Amino acid sequence: MAWPNGKETLSDHRKIAYSLPLDRIDVSNPDLYQQDVWRPYFERLRAEDPVHFCANSRFGPFWSITRFDDCIKVDKDHHNYSAEPVITIGDPVPTDRPPPDMFIQMDPPRHDQRRNTVQPAVAPRNLRNLEPLIRERVVQILDELPVGETFDWVENVGVNLTSRMLATLFDFPQDERRKLIYWSDVFTDDPRTGASRYTAQERSDAVRDCMQTFTRLFAQRSAMPPGEDIDLLSMLAHGPATQDLMDRPEELLGTLILLIVGGNDTTRNSISGGVMALNDFPDEYAKLRADPGLITSMVPEIVRWQSPVLHIRRTMSNDCDLNGKQLAKGDKVIMWYISGNRDESAIERADDFVIDRKNPRHHLSFGFGIHRCMGNRLAEMQLTVLWEEIVKRFSQVEVVGPAERLGSNLIRGITHLPVRLHA
Repeated sequence: MAWPNGKETLSDHRKIAYSLPLDRIDVSNPDLYQQDVWRPYFERLRAEDPVHFCANSRFGPFWSITRFDDCIKVDKDHHNYSAEPVITIGDPVPTDRPPPDMFIQMDPPRHDQRRNTVQPAVAPRNLRNLEPLIRERVVQILDELPVGETFDWVENVGVNLTSRMLATLFDFPQDERRKLIYWSDVFTDDPRTGASRYTAQERSDAVRDCMQTFTRLFAQRSAMPPGEDIDLLSMLAHGPATQDLMDRPEELLGTLILLIVGGNDTTRNSISGGVMALNDFPDEYAKLRADPGLITSMVPEIVRWQSPVLHIRRTMSNDCDLNGKQLAKGDKVIMWYISGNRDESAIERADDFVIDRKNPRHHLSFGFGIHRCMGNRLAEMQLTVLWEEIVKRFSQVEVVGPAERLGSNLIRGITHLPVRLHA
């Protein structure tokens, strides 16, 4: 059977996934995620070829790691599996300037120096201080929503909340906060997917605008004395390992892009993914209505179920054996978090959305090892506060039409979700 052309049903994809020769399966195809038909391909790879080599893709050859335990093994071993030079399947798109230099794409010791500078922003004390502000903004957003009318949940809730919190974390002007979301979307857009939403000129303009804006703000924070409760940008401006980032503009840009994207995509798409999951599993929604205390375990289950970051790449530093496959120095190795989070050998009823799991944080969505997402508790806090306030106000957030999804193999994004609120 031929490779998909975009017109198949989910049933067709199951037949295709099991009829194709293994070496023709290419899970980097963004169409699989935009059409939400990726499950049978990973199901087969986990069962038959969990360390799978794809020789021909638009992103070049790569190895797919599809089982939970193997993803952890790779993620924790930064000696053999390097985060440098990039963490995406595709290498940087050639431009007229060097690519941004992000600490998530660094190995120790550079990685540790940069990360440790901004880590205090999401320390427990700072999170406790942020919670009342998060709740205040959630309440304002929810109280402005129209009950009984159809509207876009992504724009009115997901984007609205995450943009406000990003602006807070950077002490960025709130009236310009939508710029942060726009920059995040542009930076994660890949023209090689065939579903790019931006022109080369728009991407170039966004990079320049972001760089100029944050260079100006960085200089302002550098000139100010550090305070007790400071923002991410001030931490960078006064951190011993990062205070000279003005002299390394590509690293300054890369650090800021990483923080913007990290603060945007996980939370924004989990906000919408949770609504979809509860609608797909109405018995779980009934559990939540009966016992709002289950929000504590539901939130990490939402993050697992959504898997906002589909994959992370490593590049082999040495020749290495993984489950009997010989990986060579320089090979691309892709940890498919979306697949590991559906691995029945590691997660019971992995294909089901279950809000009262005994160990709900047993998932891959935040990564493992030295690169584990440093903002994971902040993301969970935002989702927790949001759902606490939702269940106080609405008996249901009903999905009333098909979701529109991002054409990306990196971010599992939801771009539009029509809903109706029931009081």
